[in-house]
Amino acid sequence: MKKLALALAFTLGASVANAADYIIDTKGAHASINFKIQHLGYSWLTGRFNDFSGEFSYEEGEPKVSKVNVTVKTASIDSNHAERDKHLRGDDFLDVKKYPEATFVSTNVTHDGDDEMTIIGDLTLHGVTRSVSIDAHKVGEGKDPWGGYRAGFAGETHIALKDFGIDYDLGPASTEVKLMLHIEGVKQ
Repeated sequence: MKKLALALAFTLGASVANAADYIIDTKGAHASINFKIQHLGYSWLTGRFNDFSGEFSYEEGEPKVSKVNVTVKTASIDSNHAERDKHLRGDDFLDVKKYPEATFVSTNVTHDGDDEMTIIGDLTLHGVTRSVSIDAHKVGEGKDPWGGYRAGFAGETHIALKDFGIDYDLGPASTEVKLMLHIEGVKQ
């Protein structure tokens, strides 16, 4: 029985060791963190965060060894309007002087079928940490023209602003932000 337990532990340990590690390709601008929220219920306000970094581990068919870790510089919010961005960086919303970073650290990844997965993790935003679930799918993976290997994923989630201590009133249609994530990583 001890031999079986030892062999099982070795096999599980080997699976973890075999997960490929990737750095998110922000230098080549092959990744983006985008958002949209209704503006007063009349239209959509869209934007992105321009400064972020992170890494992930991924092994085809082994979601349990997958993990994601991303850090976003909150002052890099960009809604394509300087005055609005100043307001979004202020005390009413992101309060970037007090909370210069937002982070996401995965706690569980499950495979939901052909290249579909659910990534659950802790999102820390505005000084508050909450568990969020990201519906994701693998876009593709393979060799790149420069001799490297890449893997790309897309995902979406919704977060309620009040869950993260942001309670500025934009009207009842504007309480939730949709995040759209497009991540391409370079295998290390």
